[in-house]
Amino acid sequence: MMGIFIVPIALILSQCIGNTPAESADARGNVYAGSGSCIKCHKSIYNNYLHTAHYQTSRMASADNVHGNFAEGANVLPLSDSVKVVMQQQGKKLFQVKYVNNKPTEKHPFDMVFGGVKAETYLYWKNKQVLQLPVSYYNAIHAWGNSPGYEAGYADFSRVIGTRCFECHSSYAKELPQITQSLTRTVELDRKAMILSIDCERCHGPAVNHVNYHNEYPGQKIAKYIARYSTLTRAQKVDMCGVCHSGNSGTMLKSTFAFKPGDTLAKFKEAEFYHADTNPDKLDVHGNQVQLLQSSACFIKSKMDCATCHNTHNNERSLTALFTQRCTNCHSEAKHNFCKMANRLDKATLTAQCINCHMPQKPSSVITVHNSDKSTLVPYEVRTHRIAVYPQETQKIVSWLKNNKLKAL
Repeated sequence: MMGIFIVPIALILSQCIGNTPAESADARGNVYAGSGSCIKCHKSIYNNYLHTAHYQTSRMASADNVHGNFAEGANVLPLSDSVKVVMQQQGKKLFQVKYVNNKPTEKHPFDMVFGGVKAETYLYWKNKQVLQLPVSYYNAIHAWGNSPGYEAGYADFSRVIGTRCFECHSSYAKELPQITQSLTRTVELDRKAMILSIDCERCHGPAVNHVNYHNEYPGQKIAKYIARYSTLTRAQKVDMCGVCHSGNSGTMLKSTFAFKPGDTLAKFKEAEFYHADTNPDKLDVHGNQVQLLQSSACFIKSKMDCATCHNTHNNERSLTALFTQRCTNCHSEAKHNFCKMANRLDKATLTAQCINCHMPQKPSSVITVHNSDKSTLVPYEVRTHRIAVYPQETQKIVSWLKNNKLKAL
């Protein structure tokens, strides 16, 4: 159950790691301490968080953290009979190079990485603009493919990435002011003001007062002057996650970089965000998971929130047994609403498969991938957070069990 992530106390990728609040020059203002200030008291959380999807949501690109294969033969994405993109490493720098009729015509560096769990896409700087590279890497197929939304057959290096993308893939990005007489304008960002990854203050608010207080009173174990997820109301908790997991359609009222714990998301996103399609067959990889969860009977008939199932301080990817245990805290034989398949499946199968049955992986409705054979469509799968009965998924498991028992005879 990995599509939604609760608010982290994350502490990384601030450009001020190791600095004290007095030494920090955080781009968000002098009330921000910088993530390095959290390590002193929260080192174990810091070490765990390094392996999570929130930490990997953005970073500077290097040969150590770009996972695609740059070896000859594995580093080519053919786009047509005459056009291809070749991923090349030159010293410590990585590049995507467009070839037309086997001649290089365009070359741009890997400067930043978005993502890393299911896939990675890459950005580069062109003067003061950030643009997306046309080739991404997909873990499901262990191969390069066209970047999301790019038409197959073309190598387009001109897609501009603005602050809206960084609002969910970073802790801060600042758009530069522009004076223009025309109706069109370019989106330019301040390189020095960018804070990659999702850091602790993105979800817990400015921390200078918190850090200063606890440095002065180290014996005080109750957190002061910082927002704690456990103290928020249920609606506030869901809104915190909804900043990035409530869909990417509709009109923004203002930047979510200004969102603080306890804020109301409706002040930042127009009403259409709250009416995202809850059809589990129409998953949006950019995040209608909140609406899907809220349409579930489990959510409607309980007081659960995102933290009921998720601990974003830890890497819990693929730990279906762990999430199953969290389901059985409510759905057990001793309590109510135990699985209706209990009379058809043995207990081991039941407990191992409840996540896959009731929250199956579904193809994203917004991403299709054309891999290197140019013809194969590879679905980008996301685990739906609409908890429900999916007869097709149940039948898959029943059929699998039946086939495997016959093989064992």
